[in-house]
Amino acid sequence: MTALPRILTIMGSGETTPTMARVHRAILDRLGERPVPAVVLDTPYGFQENADDITARTVDYFRTTVGAPFSVASFRSADADPLSRETALVRIRDARLVFTGPGSPSYALRQWAGSEIPSLLARKLAQGGAVTMASAAALTLGRYTIPVYEIYKVGEAPRWLDGLDLLTPLGLPVAVVPHYDNAEGGTHDTRFCYLGERRLEVLEAELPPDIFILGVDGHTALVLDLEAGSASVLGLGVVTVRKDGRSTVYPAGSQLPIAELAAAHRRGHVSASGAAGAADAADGTVGVPVIATAPTQAPLRDEVARLEATFSVSLEECDVPAAVRAILALEETIQAWSHDTDQSDALASARSALRAAVVCLGELAVEGSRDPAELIGPFVDALLAERVRAREARDWAAADAIRDRLLAAGIELHDTPAGTTWELRPAAPVG
Repeated sequence: MTALPRILTIMGSGETTPTMARVHRAILDRLGERPVPAVVLDTPYGFQENADDITARTVDYFRTTVGAPFSVASFRSADADPLSRETALVRIRDARLVFTGPGSPSYALRQWAGSEIPSLLARKLAQGGAVTMASAAALTLGRYTIPVYEIYKVGEAPRWLDGLDLLTPLGLPVAVVPHYDNAEGGTHDTRFCYLGERRLEVLEAELPPDIFILGVDGHTALVLDLEAGSASVLGLGVVTVRKDGRSTVYPAGSQLPIAELAAAHRRGHVSASGAAGAADAADGTVGVPVIATAPTQAPLRDEVARLEATFSVSLEECDVPAAVRAILALEETIQAWSHDTDQSDALASARSALRAAVVCLGELAVEGSRDPAELIGPFVDALLAERVRAREARDWAAADAIRDRLLAAGIELHDTPAGTTWELRPAAPVG
């Protein structure tokens, strides 16, 4: 077999969603004949009670959505029995691709400390193979790491931890920040991996002069081809190089030398007043300096909102087939995203929207199944009362006009000694 390419992929989030499936497939296609030996490294979420479920969903995602079998290199704890540890290490050594993602970066670093895992990952990047680090695992790649759980969930003061520092040898002395455009906080700032601007400024001020922040948006991948020395931005968002509060962004579709990422933070940046110019990369790619106000990427929420709107319009227009198609599309969307290991409430909201649409369509069906005579009865009775008053006033013309109008509407009157009754006439056959 020819030498393997050396590929490092950094994903901001969405690593097990439809938005990143094409990226995974493209990397696998470069790693030789299928099936490619590939593993899921489960350390970052090894402490979670639902770790088995996360592993199962991840493996199933790669099998069904990406179309590739992955085995599991299970290294949930450094205290695991020797056989489990050695089995995980062997699988990592033998794999052409190692994937690891959600969980806690500080937990992962504690378990990996003193093990062979950091050196195995570095060796793959130096000698051949692919490493994909997403979400929490991506945080560990840089020289410094943010302990996200401790800061955002527990309320500890912002601080850095030492990271794996796998990027400095590649010419990128950075602190990696995934979930860079996060917007889950709604009314409060959760950009920059749940830190928000205030806490990121505190941390940024503590970085050594040569270190900059490398931000990767949700549902976005930065693919580093180490043989070619090139970087590609794929997905829905942007990659951001930030230093001292000022940023250069590279949108999806950008291709540039890795050296351009390293050089971006040393160029002139946007001033606080917003004056800026474009900085051209060596290959003509443009990185645009901006103050970091990243756009939000919420593809599942956006798609659910679009389908909800389609459903509502269909009901307003009494287009039942279109409403049913919207419900079916919503169910297919939920199924496509069911492997997502992100623990936001987006999938739960989507299921809630599906249930609401089904209930609404059911109510419409109940209305449609009612006896038409029951629905129009109050209106007919009101007109009959007017006809009685007209006849008592000997206004025969008005009484006959009411009768004729009702007959034209398919309602036949029957005057009897006991009063007037009515019935709906069957619709006349067409043709």
